[in-house]
Amino acid sequence: MQLAIAAGVTALVTGLFLAPLSAQLDDQAMRRALAIAQTTAAESRLDDALEGSRPARNGPVQNEAERIRRATGAEYVVIMDVRGVRWSHTDPDEIGRRVSTDPSGVLAGHEVMQIDEGTLGRSARGKVPLRDEKGEIVGAVSVGIAYESVQERLLSTVPQLLAYAGGALAVGALAAYLVARRLQRRTHGLAFSDISALLAEREAMLHGIREGFIALDERGRIRLLNDEAQRLLDLRAEDTGRPLEDALPPGRTAEVLAGRVRGADLLAVSGQRVLVVNRMPTDDGGAVVTLRDRTELERLGRELDGTRGLIDALRAQDHEHANRLHTLLGLLELGLHEEAVEFVTQAVGVHRATAEQVTERVRDPLVASLLVGKATVATERGVSLSMSAGSRLPDRVVDPHGLVTVLGNLVDNALDATAGRPGGRVEVEILAEGRTAVVRVRDNGPGVPESRRAEIFTEGWTTKEPPAHGQRGIGLALVRRLAERYGGAAEVGEGPGGGAVFTVTLPDALSDALSEDPPEQPSGVPGTADGAVPGERHSEGGETAGPGGCVADGRRSGDAPGGVR
Repeated sequence: MQLAIAAGVTALVTGLFLAPLSAQLDDQAMRRALAIAQTTAAESRLDDALEGSRPARNGPVQNEAERIRRATGAEYVVIMDVRGVRWSHTDPDEIGRRVSTDPSGVLAGHEVMQIDEGTLGRSARGKVPLRDEKGEIVGAVSVGIAYESVQERLLSTVPQLLAYAGGALAVGALAAYLVARRLQRRTHGLAFSDISALLAEREAMLHGIREGFIALDERGRIRLLNDEAQRLLDLRAEDTGRPLEDALPPGRTAEVLAGRVRGADLLAVSGQRVLVVNRMPTDDGGAVVTLRDRTELERLGRELDGTRGLIDALRAQDHEHANRLHTLLGLLELGLHEEAVEFVTQAVGVHRATAEQVTERVRDPLVASLLVGKATVATERGVSLSMSAGSRLPDRVVDPHGLVTVLGNLVDNALDATAGRPGGRVEVEILAEGRTAVVRVRDNGPGVPESRRAEIFTEGWTTKEPPAHGQRGIGLALVRRLAERYGGAAEVGEGPGGGAVFTVTLPDALSDALSEDPPEQPSGVPGTADGAVPGERHSEGGETAGPGGCVADGRRSGDAPGGVR
């Protein structure tokens, strides 16, 4: 195709050059004939010869005209009188005859240039009036240049012109070959139809896969963006062509995508989504970034961790329950029925007190259920989990799942920090200030060094071993993102007695629809290591009542016969 285009352009240029060349050669021949005619008309002897002689083969006019013709190389030099009768001609037989073309123009005093057909064939002609000393027209001079000589000049230039054209075509063909070779290397030998098919397949594949895909050029501008990447990063199709830093908010996600954080399967958080990012540089200086959504997997993994913790707690409680049954059986066999009732009442009241203490202060069922479950896990891990006396959360949480995510991550981190330490203690405080919810979790663990507090909320940062289902370093990043989504903030500090204090402020986390809350009951001190939350009242007869409970004859109201509910 390139060769055909080069040959066509060369032929077109050659034709365009030859067309005006022919006209130029005709014009040059006519002007040359006119110049010879002007020179001949300037001879003063001719007007005298026309007035003092007659047309003859060997007359002075014929002799002068032939001399000029031979000297100039013209085809003919014809001198005529005012009647148009020839006084000279190349063929002597034509002398005395009228000229074959109309002489009226030149005899009227006009100089004439033309290509015309005469007795000697086609020629380029120049005609000039012949005047006497007074300036009156006494005849005319007509000079012709053979048209064959003009054609010969034109044809003589064609080989040279074709040689130049051939050279230009050869250079063009070589350039086309080099360009074609380079193009084949760049396209890996694919034909245009193959490239078109690959482009269609690529578009279908990129917009059909469930992984995010971003292609960046060497300047860091977005070159290609598929639908999944738009969804995961909250981008638009119009962001194609923009620099990555302008399309994404500042943070770890932008740093990872830009290549300033290196590694494989890097974690990033976009909104509430947990992403796994891989970046592969390309040969042209750009890069290809793939994004995988791990939000659901991360949630399932955390649920799995929580389930495992609950299973361990239930297994421990199973052993404890078996021991209690053995003790109860022994008391009954010994006939110590009152002691058996007291033992059962105390065992049941401990666990019920924990749930009642939580539900009195936290009216949202999801958040309350989370804290009750975490208390069981804390007991199994040997950590005391309690709620502060001033905790209060009404049942008007706008996004309970978001609050559960915040609180669950903070409590899990606190339990990890205090588990295995003597006297491990975690305190949860939840406050409602108008429409703002404040979550504060304290522990007596090793705390967070002041130099690391700025980066502890960064995705992927962790001091723990990764779990079986994946990677760590996501929980606190999600906490910060959720807080920022509400327009709040997440901070970490140091408690009065050491340890870490995490504070998360969530503006507009509560609705304006207030619910009626019961009067606040006094709370006890932090729970003990066996999972009980103090604040219970013990009567003299071994009767035990948790907050909100009542005691009658050693049994709670509503208990089944025998004091066991």
